[in-house]
Amino acid sequence: MVAPELSSDVGVHEIVYYLKKIFEGHLARKIIRKLSNPKRVERILSIYCGVEKAKGLKERIYSEGFSRIVATAAKKFDIDEDTLRRGLKNKYYRKGLANVIMGIAEFGITMPQKLYAPFLVVWNFTKKCNLKCKHCYANAGKAEYELSLKEKIDVVDQLDQAGVVAISFSGGEPLIHKDLWPVAEYASNLGMHVSVATNGTLIDEGTARRLKEVGVDYVEISLDAAKSEDHDYFRGVPRAFERSVEGIKNCIREGIQTAIATTVTSLNLNQIPEIVSLAEELGVCRLVVFNFIPTGRGKEIVNLDLDIDERELLLEYLYDELQESSLQVLSTSPVFAVVAVRKYLENKGKKIAPTHFADVCMPTDGALILSEFIGGCGAGRLYCGIQPNGDITPCVFMPIVVGNVKEGFLQVWQQNEILQALRDRDRKDYACRDCGYRYICGGCRARAYGYFGDYLGFDPGCHIKRVPLSIIYGKQALNYAKTRSTFESPLLYHQK
Repeated sequence: MVAPELSSDVGVHEIVYYLKKIFEGHLARKIIRKLSNPKRVERILSIYCGVEKAKGLKERIYSEGFSRIVATAAKKFDIDEDTLRRGLKNKYYRKGLANVIMGIAEFGITMPQKLYAPFLVVWNFTKKCNLKCKHCYANAGKAEYELSLKEKIDVVDQLDQAGVVAISFSGGEPLIHKDLWPVAEYASNLGMHVSVATNGTLIDEGTARRLKEVGVDYVEISLDAAKSEDHDYFRGVPRAFERSVEGIKNCIREGIQTAIATTVTSLNLNQIPEIVSLAEELGVCRLVVFNFIPTGRGKEIVNLDLDIDERELLLEYLYDELQESSLQVLSTSPVFAVVAVRKYLENKGKKIAPTHFADVCMPTDGALILSEFIGGCGAGRLYCGIQPNGDITPCVFMPIVVGNVKEGFLQVWQQNEILQALRDRDRKDYACRDCGYRYICGGCRARAYGYFGDYLGFDPGCHIKRVPLSIIYGKQALNYAKTRSTFESPLLYHQK
């Protein structure tokens, strides 16, 4: 999953924290409801920060009302208005925060916060791919039914109107598809943050230049080993490592923010320090270490998943690297936020990572509030997936179809019962409901579904609450234990 890298001297965490305080009030929520959609709220934010001027009497009334509310809240909560205005000059901040504000207006302050629309949509643009990766969640290779170019443009319009900030084009291999270029450029021209998740093997100098020209802001390239022979084995094609590294270099030369994505299994766990060093050497901005999810072809290599203790050690290591490295070293495991909060409160680190796509350094109270506000696993809450045929899933790693874009994207997002369930960490059937960290973590919903067929179930990689799986899942747990003997260890049992 790829999320925007926002360039500003003001952290998005500060702005979200301020706006949370501002829009707790009934009057503020009432005004925002009258604006009725994120595009209008975004416009008011543009006027407030001085990027645009009000047109017509109604806009002037709303913008002046907004300014008065902010000024009142600023005095009450010690909010720095200059900081707020400066941050809102960033177009992605405005778009994202319009979404947050609409969510607060519609649902009030919730833990974690319910959004009006997803912040990020990961679009599996095609199932075509030039590699044969052992862990491929999409089971990519051959093309299946896909939306037409006209339908794809309509999807972008729907996402823009809903207030979605960012689109990440994934696959399969998105660079194979000719429609990627006009669709990515169209989304960029609408002011959306555009990223591409790719294996990088097709990015020669010309392709990198074209990515820059159509407005791609960020490229995330998969690299699963520091040694070419290991990466090529995992990816199923000779010279994949060499070509991926060259793709990384070409993107960096074009000035595109570039990251490395690594899926960790027992095959490459010991190479993580070398991958960190390689990422630093190449000059990428970020290394994102992905959870292994047993879905797609990943079901065939479930025995390569880390055991619970290996995962704990990995997350501890990644947090230490987040403190020391020149790049952002992050994880898609929601438990990473818990590791970060614990380390911070124990004075063993200065950064808190309330999501896997942003590291945060804030005063303790603000950091903890923001962590619970953003809320760990984003499946069906902060983001969702779109498949090549337009099907909508809570997460690209969770093959549960909750609707199709042809039904209306926003309608599916706001009304589907499965998505609503994923947003409620206090449900009786939510496995993490009794955990004190449920609002900042919530467990990986895709792993729970991949292992147990229960999207509200226990994440078997969680080292915070070690639970006897046989008590929770019975025979299903026994089937799982056959693939990972370590899950029969007494270490699984929570020590009370």
